[in-house]
Amino acid sequence: MNALNSPSSPGMVMTGTMSRPDPQRSRAARTLMSATLLPCEKPRRPEAQWGFNGGRLSEGGSPGQTEPDAKTSEEDSWMESDERSPVGAPRSREAAGAWRRMTVTSLATCALLALTTLSSACAPSPYIENPDITTEVDDWRDEVIYQVIVDRFANGDVNNDFNVTHDPTNLNRYMGGDWQGLIDRVDYLQALGVTAIWISPVVMNVEEDAGIAGYHGYWTQSFNDVNPHFGDLAKLRELVDVMHAHGIKVIVDIVTNHVGQLFYYDINQNGQADITTWYATDGSDTLDIVTEWDPGFDGRTIQSWTSLGYAGDAPLGWVDMPELNRRPPSPPEFRSDDWYHKMGRVTDWSDLDQVVYGDFPGGLKDLATENPNVRAGLIRVFQDWITKTNIDGYRIDTVKHIEHDFWSEFCPAIRDHAAVLGKEQFLMFGEVFDGDDTLLGSYTQDDMLDSLVYFSQKYWIYDGVFKRGDPTSKLDELYGMRAVNWGAEPQPGGIGLAPRDIPINFMDNHDVGRFLFDKDSEDALASAIAFLMTQEGVPLLYYGTEQGFAGGNDPANREPLWPSGYDTDGDLFVWTAGLTALRAAHEPLRRGDFTLTWTSPDTGSAPGAHMLAFERSTDTETVLVVLNTSDEHTNSTADAAGAMETSFPSGTTLTVAFPPTLEGQTWTVGGDGALEVSLPPRGVAVLVE
Repeated sequence: MNALNSPSSPGMVMTGTMSRPDPQRSRAARTLMSATLLPCEKPRRPEAQWGFNGGRLSEGGSPGQTEPDAKTSEEDSWMESDERSPVGAPRSREAAGAWRRMTVTSLATCALLALTTLSSACAPSPYIENPDITTEVDDWRDEVIYQVIVDRFANGDVNNDFNVTHDPTNLNRYMGGDWQGLIDRVDYLQALGVTAIWISPVVMNVEEDAGIAGYHGYWTQSFNDVNPHFGDLAKLRELVDVMHAHGIKVIVDIVTNHVGQLFYYDINQNGQADITTWYATDGSDTLDIVTEWDPGFDGRTIQSWTSLGYAGDAPLGWVDMPELNRRPPSPPEFRSDDWYHKMGRVTDWSDLDQVVYGDFPGGLKDLATENPNVRAGLIRVFQDWITKTNIDGYRIDTVKHIEHDFWSEFCPAIRDHAAVLGKEQFLMFGEVFDGDDTLLGSYTQDDMLDSLVYFSQKYWIYDGVFKRGDPTSKLDELYGMRAVNWGAEPQPGGIGLAPRDIPINFMDNHDVGRFLFDKDSEDALASAIAFLMTQEGVPLLYYGTEQGFAGGNDPANREPLWPSGYDTDGDLFVWTAGLTALRAAHEPLRRGDFTLTWTSPDTGSAPGAHMLAFERSTDTETVLVVLNTSDEHTNSTADAAGAMETSFPSGTTLTVAFPPTLEGQTWTVGGDGALEVSLPPRGVAVLVE
């Protein structure tokens, strides 16, 4: 998910409450046109270098820089001489202004069209037709998912570098990453050992709003079209094909809850989007100052308000700013007023009505997903992306902001369509951004999602145990909850696994600060990665974790990867790659039963405190994983009550399979399966027979 930081629109120059097109856009559109009409050759850019083309569609200067006198000087020059006037341009200042405002729209529209059709003007692509549909997955528990923000991973094609920043510190702008960059760096993915990538939403987005670009993909403008910053449809198909050829599955992020900020609420009915207007949200005569782009929640729907009082539902003002690709959504049916809840922005996250019916903060307009027509429209567009691309799954944004029975209709329809095409094992997992495990589990029942990004574990275990040193007994409590809260049966037509058996495990992502941001310890991170790669479920690794990135909350946690040089020799990369290889080599670490064999309610220096151990077992092999989550104390799997009990027979010799520093070291199991394993602070030992 991604919210705006303010309600203003960056493509507008504000004069009080009035708005007009930014005069910088005309020259920017012409620049974009000339930069777009390039030959078929695809030049490559070294990712470690900066100096991207453009910057907020401007010709020079810092990103977002404006020239207050640009309109006057440019229009004056058109009137000064015939030689400097565009063909057919009027002579008067007023006519020139009107001509120019018309031209900026045409030029920007042409530029976007040229970007999306660039490859079609080149040699015929083998990816111009819908692909053959294939099933790439046997069991999703075998996979290691790597989350990628496409704009930040690798810049493989400078031809789509428009409106990108010159400033490497400006993380709210486009930076140039694209699908070609992923194709070019497939060897990096393989070296890391990931077997699936979760990529940013692929659909066309609002270009920018409130000085922030839609690089992340969560501001849908067209559900049908690709984001030209990343490539064209043929390139997306090529990405999927190349990844499949290298044993890597492709999961696409999708948004069904909202669209970008594509309309405003005309509260005062003056026909324009006002940054400030007076409004009473509680039905009284007490007025507040609100913005028509993003007013606070009103369960009646946002109302009109004039000097005489209430005047009925506020009309919606659909925006048409093609120079920012901020225009009514596509397909056309999504332009219907009754397809939206129209209740304004969530202001109280404890109010379930607001969470479900309110706009996402930043003016992301909430779709009325209980409307059968809206459901049918969303089903159609997301069925079509499977047909067009042969992708392997969806990660679904903002799940808790939509009523439960939407998922009971949407998910089976997507599964049925995939199956008809010949795609089995199509995975759908969702984001329920909440630590309430009961709430998470509620979306895995009744034909809904196959799994969820395991937020309750992120807060309880990765933040609590691995960062703050909370008791490891928290695992017993949380995993007991999952056994009750999450679906106990596979979804019909789904991936063949009960949701409770396949949580999507993660420690950080694009919406929360990175692990190292508030725990400055690579040893702690290494132990957390070891747990991630060996616990029950599917590991989800956020790009840059393997390079020790330490950014804070959005956007600081969305750093470009290329400054790392894609180093495969760093300690964290080697550690992570070693664990993915270990996981691939030992079936129990992927598909085995999970049994906690040691946790402790104690902390500090108490015997057995901070120790965590569990077995992963199949019929043919059992692997024992032991971790010390303490930053300070050497400890062991024993306390006053005795040593840890395992399933191994007395006298069994267990050998360290990971890490390499302990490789070959052995422990012998005592009577009744008792085993005491001692480890230093943040120590890890994976033991096999």
